[in-house]
Order: sequence, then C-alpha cells, then structure tokens
Amino acid sequence: MPENSHICTWLIHLSLTLITVTATSSSHCSMAVTPSTSLLSFLQRLQKTAFEAFGGTDFDPKTYVDVPLKFPLSVTQDAFQKLPRNANGTVAAEDLKRFLEAYFGAAGDDLVHLTPHDFVREPEGFLPKVKHPRVRAWALQVHWLWKNLTRKVSDAVQAHPDLHTLLPLPGSVVIPGSRFREVYYWDSYWVIRGLIASKMHDTATAIVTNLISLIEQYGFVLNGARAYYTNRSQPPLLSAMIYEIYRTTGDVELVKRSLPALLKEYEFWNSDIHKVTILDAQGCTHTLNRYNAMWDKPRPESSIKDQEFASNFSSVSEKQQFYRDLASAAESGWDFSTRWMRNPPNFTTLATTSVIPVDLNAFVLGMELNIAFFAKVVGDNGTAERFLENADLRKKAMDSVFWNANMKQWLDYWLENTCEEVHVWKNGRQNKNVFASNFVPLWMRPFYSDTSLVASVVESLKTSDLVRAAGVATSLTDSGQQWDFPNGWAPLQHMLVEGLLKSGSQEARSLAEEIAIRWTGFGWSNGVVLAFLEEFGWPEDRNIEC
Repeated sequence: MPENSHICTWLIHLSLTLITVTATSSSHCSMAVTPSTSLLSFLQRLQKTAFEAFGGTDFDPKTYVDVPLKFPLSVTQDAFQKLPRNANGTVAAEDLKRFLEAYFGAAGDDLVHLTPHDFVREPEGFLPKVKHPRVRAWALQVHWLWKNLTRKVSDAVQAHPDLHTLLPLPGSVVIPGSRFREVYYWDSYWVIRGLIASKMHDTATAIVTNLISLIEQYGFVLNGARAYYTNRSQPPLLSAMIYEIYRTTGDVELVKRSLPALLKEYEFWNSDIHKVTILDAQGCTHTLNRYNAMWDKPRPESSIKDQEFASNFSSVSEKQQFYRDLASAAESGWDFSTRWMRNPPNFTTLATTSVIPVDLNAFVLGMELNIAFFAKVVGDNGTAERFLENADLRKKAMDSVFWNANMKQWLDYWLENTCEEVHVWKNGRQNKNVFASNFVPLWMRPFYSDTSLVASVVESLKTSDLVRAAGVATSLTDSGQQWDFPNGWAPLQHMLVEGLLKSGSQEARSLAEEIAIRWTGFGWSNGVVLAFLEEFGWPEDRNIEC
C-alpha cells in the first residue's frame, strides 16, 4: 500500500459523497463541437453526389474533400445546382465528370514537390553499423524516399485559403504517401526519427515548426493539416519530436521557441474534454486522460461510410455519440480496432470516449517529462519542478489504474458512465484483452528504469503471443480492422523495441533486436526502418530472409 494510503482512505468518504452529488451533473457531458465550414459542407454534398454517380468498391470519399476549387465557392455551388439531374435527384456520371474537371483541381494539386536542401544521396556517417552491401543499398533506397515524399504548400493555398481544405503551413512537409496528401501529427514523430538518421535536421525542424504553427492557430496540433481535421488531435508526440532534434543538434533556440506551444498543447490535453478523475481501490484520486474528439457528425473525409454505420441507430443522440466515438478513434491513431468496441467485433459498439487508454497516458507522461527537461534547458526551474511533480502523479495514477500484476501488463480502463465527474475504480473494468499498447508505457523512463518491472514485462511480452514471425502483432483478435491481428504497425514495433533497449537489460535488448530483425514505403515505416538500422546495424554475415 502506498505511503499516503491512510490519507487516501480518509478521503474516500468525502469522495463518495462528491460522486453522489455530482454524478448527475450535465456539465461534464456537455461536449464541445467544432463548427463546420461552408466549403466542407458543400464538399460533403459533392462527395455524396459522386458516390451516387460513380459508386464502386474502389470509391474513395476522401478524394472529394481534398480537391481544390478553381473558382469562388459561390460560383462553384451555383454551377453544381444547375447540373441536370435524373428523376431520383442523381447526376449522370459524364455530367459530373465534366463538372469536376471544369471547377476543381486534382486532389493533391495544392502541394508542390520540393527537393529538401539538406538531402544528399549518401550522407556522411549514414548508418555506420550496416555492413551488409545489399541491406545498405536497400537502406539508401529508403533514404531516397524522403526526396519523393517532401512537399511544400502551394502559393495558391496561401493566397486563397478559402478554396482549399489543405491548410497553409510555413515550412516544407513530408507526407505519408498514397491517398494521404497532407501532414499527419503522430506519423511525424517517426518521419523525424528517419530524417535524423538521414542527417536531414533542417527538414525535421521544419516539420516541428509546422506543428507549432497549428498550436498557435488552433490551440492544439490537428490530426492532420486539413480543414476537416480541426475537430481532433492525435497522440501527442510533439515534445518527443523536439527532444530528438535537440538531442541530436543541441538547438536551444528551437527549445525556447517550442516551450510556449508545448505548454498550450498540454493545457488542451488536460482540459475538461480529455480529463478523467478516478478514485482507486485505496481511496486515492487520480487524473488521467482519454481521447474525445470535438465532433458529433459524420467525418467529412468518410461521410458515406460513417452514415451507413450510423443507420443502425434510431435516435439522433445515439448517432451523435457514435460519430463522436468514430472521430475519437481517429484521434487515437488506432482507427479502427476492437480495442474501442464494447462488444467486439461489432463495429457499431465503438465507444472510444469510454476508454482511458494506456498509451495516451504514457504519451502525456512523456510530454510532462520533456517539458520539465526543456524548462530546465531555458532556466525556468519553477516550470521544470511543476512538470516533474505532474509526471510523478501520472506515474502513480498509471500504476494504480492500469497495472495488472497478474498479467504483468498495463490495461486500458473502461468507464461505466462518461458523465460521472469521479469514477470509482473497479477491477472488472480493466480490458484484459491483449494489445501491443499494453506494453507502450515501457517506452517511458519511469518504467524502463525499473529493473524488476522490466523483467516482469519482458516475460509477459514473450508469452503474450504478440511476438510473431514478422514482428509484434497489434492484437490477438482477427477482426478485419486495421489495428488488429495480424497487422503489425511501425510505431508499435519502434516504441516497444526502444523501451526494451533503454532498460539496459541484456534479456530485453535481445528481445528488442529479435523484434527489429523480424519486422519489415510508408512515411513512418521508412523512419522506423532507418532508426532500427541505425541502432542495430546489419552485419555482413547475417542472412537476409523474407
């Protein structure tokens, strides 16, 4: 029992009284909703019309909210209204195709290819541990992808932002690729790790500068740099990006410039919409965080699909809550997974806002530690001390709410009623299904520095059945969702491997290297590949197996 348990037990009666008084309060359930824009509303109508006209299994709704307008919205809307329609209100495919060609650019046209000035074909000191010639040649091909994925926002977006859903950004960007034609928040961390391995420090700093500009304008880093992402964020890893750049370059000016934005982002993640209070088994009160998008409508980039799923609900309030949980799953980066479903694999039981996620709180713990470190760098000792205290409180909260001593994992916690202001912890509310996220806290220093804990977690990971022939699986449930078995995503591989490495345990390092060697385009995948090769290298005598 913790040292202050006698105090916590004394407080339990007061806390339970508080629950009785406040549980029915509606203020805690009053959820913010980011207003839409006229442009987005029109593009969603266009998306619906295109689906009716073109349909097909390869229809991508995102395309129709990414297209830039050639003319003012009022002119485009007027032409749209004048399109000939069939008796059922649909537009013929040929008529719509001509309209699209006349009034819109292609999705992605408002980004311009850019060769980064700090890109060289083979950087000095690039991956010195990679000795195998074929692996080194392949690593250089991955390195060269940065040249293909780097863009800048076109001058047209800066001049006429009202014609674009793409948001203006001050610096160059690295996009994930494929249909993702914009910057994404948490992807950027692993892109930056790869850029650092490629000695492209200026490009890495430009990405951070862009994300800071979003905080300055919106109060948080958006899910991505599109107008339809202003209702949610993504896993908060900006402070980790800045830490990695500073650790490599010693850029104190970057730290000074970043700290006010990081404090603002921290306020966002600890505001009422994300903050949850838990009363634990010892009577101690803890504050943790959840994902909670500021949205209760179909996501503009996926309206057709969202509405189809929501048709299973009869009431407006049920639909609105489902839409919020959909957008909140997107905020988590795990879109989608049985992790967020009350009755998996039934997609309509998605309830993301009812989950207190292990990994989100690990990320916020990392943010607290990084802010403390940065404050120390710039001489602000008061802020440094305050955030070290915050980190210590969060670590204790995670130990109390998430840690399961039997499984030797940290488990997500399900809320019974999101409207309660104080939630009483119950053992049965931990999600005992195995996900890779159950091991993410090991990425953070307060956990990987605990030798005894690391030994327990390594044993648990080895016996979890997550470690497979090609790396760590996301879950053990084959649901057909992206963030479930058998998929193994780059960020999860990297966080687990790096946490194991930092522990200093030889057994943990052996497991880390085994995972890295097993796991084998996409922006963040490129970054993780380069980071792994930088850490472990590839001896000339090691076989290459597929």
